[in-house]
Amino acid sequence: MDSKDFFLPEYLEEIQKQEKEAKSRIIKDWLPRYTGMPLEKFGEYILLVNFSGYVKTFADQNEVPIYGTDRPMQAATADNITIINFGIGSPNAGLVIDLLEAIHPNAVLFLGKCGGLKTGKNHVGDLILPIAAVRGEGTSDDYLPPALPALPAFALQKAISTTIRDYERDYWTGVVYTTNKRVWEHREDFKQRLRDLRCIAIDMETATIFVAAFKNRMPAGALLLVSDMPMTSEGIKTEASDKEVTANFADLHLRIGVDSLKQLINKGLTVKHLRFEV
Repeated sequence: MDSKDFFLPEYLEEIQKQEKEAKSRIIKDWLPRYTGMPLEKFGEYILLVNFSGYVKTFADQNEVPIYGTDRPMQAATADNITIINFGIGSPNAGLVIDLLEAIHPNAVLFLGKCGGLKTGKNHVGDLILPIAAVRGEGTSDDYLPPALPALPAFALQKAISTTIRDYERDYWTGVVYTTNKRVWEHREDFKQRLRDLRCIAIDMETATIFVAAFKNRMPAGALLLVSDMPMTSEGIKTEASDKEVTANFADLHLRIGVDSLKQLINKGLTVKHLRFEV
């Protein structure tokens, strides 16, 4: 045995330390680069969204500026909450979670739109509170092994549930399927797979956010808004139908998200439901 083998654990520890320091330098530069917002302007609680309209509504309601109008991501901060429009898709979801490690947020809440899969039960405008997500997008495999389930922070989902009830609204809960394939509505084989898995909804980000956040030791949750019912041809989303969903339901979706984080802030609750292990 080579003498250097005796020092292998120390050698690996040094390599990991160097990699961690390199990542820290990158993300501390890239988070402001992508959002246009200085690190000191970020709140300790994060709302992630897919659409710039959510950011504009949040900024208008709180009379705060929007950063990043000329950048890939737009952001605004008020009352220790920062909202970020990170775009669409699992690669962007993984990217924004990686970048947020630069500020170590206390909680990350994703407000996304989804397709309802339970025809006759789900309806456009319904709220979905995921208890887990199927990792069908592939991106999360770059963070942790495929066998690990994609789960939210329980205490954060509980806070969202309480807030929804405060608004005297109901919600569905179940497993969401996260895919990296946007155009699938014509594929009967894929639809049958969704039926076999008994998923309640489908989106493109939830599983990635759950897994990447767990990898980066951030408590994360999600509240999804049903924007279409894609299992039938009549329920597939169109530009007109999406505008109608936004006009009728987006404001409530955002208010519930903001108030859920405020519940954590005001009560001083922790959302770390598990001890994180490397």
